[in-house]
Amino acid sequence: MEKIGHVTSFNRRGLMLGAVAVAGSGGAWWWLYRYTPPHEGGLLSVQQAHAKASMEDILLLDIRTPTEWRRTGVPEGAVPLDMRRADFTEALTTLMQGDNTRPVALICAGGVRSARLSKRLIAAGFTTIIDVPEGMFGSAAGPGWLNSNLPVRAWNG
Repeated sequence: MEKIGHVTSFNRRGLMLGAVAVAGSGGAWWWLYRYTPPHEGGLLSVQQAHAKASMEDILLLDIRTPTEWRRTGVPEGAVPLDMRRADFTEALTTLMQGDNTRPVALICAGGVRSARLSKRLIAAGFTTIIDVPEGMFGSAAGPGWLNSNLPVRAWNG
């Protein structure tokens, strides 16, 4: 009987420790995934990004993936450019017509990828990179493009 009690006690303790470890690692993963690093570029709300893209004051890039574009559409006035492309920097330079000072605003799903890519592009010599931290679905920065009922166009690429 003692042996069974010992095993049961060990299993309960092990289960509790395992649950704490999983919860802790899940919290750490969530923090790393949602953490948006500060950058030297500017910030725009989705409304500001839409207005500036409509007036062609900025190049608005939707840096999400084709699967995401297909699912939700692309923001009106935005150019879809998958940030995972091996030639992303070259493609961006082409879109900017070689002018690395042209204002470029980046939008993703929730502001995490756009903030991280903003830092990388600024470090690579692009001088006017702007983040749209609300993203398509919203974040702590605001409700997002879709929840703000801003226009999107279908993407069938």
